[in-house]
Amino acid sequence: MNAFIKDQIESFQEQNKNRGRLLVSCPDQPGIVSAISKFLFTHNANIIESSQYSTNPEGGIFFIRIEFECPGLKEKAKEMETQFAEIADHFSMEWKFTHVYNIKKAAIFVSKELHCLLELLWEWQSGDLMADIALVISNHESAKEVVEGLNIPFYYIPANKDIRQQAEEEQLKLLNEYEIDFIVLARYMQILTPNFIKENPNKIINIHHSFLPAFVGARPYERAFDRGVKLIGATSHYVTNDLDEGPIIEQDISRVDHHHNVDSLKKIGRRIERSVLARAVKWHIEDRIIVHQNKTIVF
Repeated sequence: MNAFIKDQIESFQEQNKNRGRLLVSCPDQPGIVSAISKFLFTHNANIIESSQYSTNPEGGIFFIRIEFECPGLKEKAKEMETQFAEIADHFSMEWKFTHVYNIKKAAIFVSKELHCLLELLWEWQSGDLMADIALVISNHESAKEVVEGLNIPFYYIPANKDIRQQAEEEQLKLLNEYEIDFIVLARYMQILTPNFIKENPNKIINIHHSFLPAFVGARPYERAFDRGVKLIGATSHYVTNDLDEGPIIEQDISRVDHHHNVDSLKKIGRRIERSVLARAVKWHIEDRIIVHQNKTIVF
């Protein structure tokens, strides 16, 4: 990490040393918001942002994301979590406290196409992607120069279906060594094994180069051209064992017509892919996503 980016992160941490976030999902019932607000008030916390949603006020699931400012949060955090557990038990909550000061550590996986990686690196350098990009892993050496030019460790690990287990063992070792919080597949063109996914539940963000559920799998632009589509798009989602069917985080589209060939569709698609992936990663970093079954609630 270069000095400029390090200074940006340290400045962000200082500004947000007392900022916390709380994500909750539970059966909907009266009193949830009141109980959470009262709890935060007793700890002298001021709510900065609050967003909530219910699938059905009668027997549905309730979701809420709260961002708050709390003096001395780092010292209070453990006690607050212990006390909140009692409220969580009462309402049968699934919940998570996060502290904005703790910058999330990311690993980026990439293959030959670098447009999504370059977008993430640009956002990171500009201070708009507040994460610690701890390392980049690739099954090709195309990204080596640009990554190492930013003082980010680059690891070339050959991977294909014949040596997948061996490659993933090496990858998982690095992820543990760097204490990675989440993984971004920035056009990493390899299928991950169930074991790898199990080790990182809802922590692997992928970009698929089509507007899912259309054109799952390989060569979506060629198939879109053959079908004569009038819209193409891209989808960012969490990775599950079902190929390209994990919880969708973000999507976008662009209009096309009969003038476009496969190459021009790919060029348009790359613009969509990189912006969709960057937004999904930002929302993950900002704790704006709650996964429920095979869907996401994005606040």
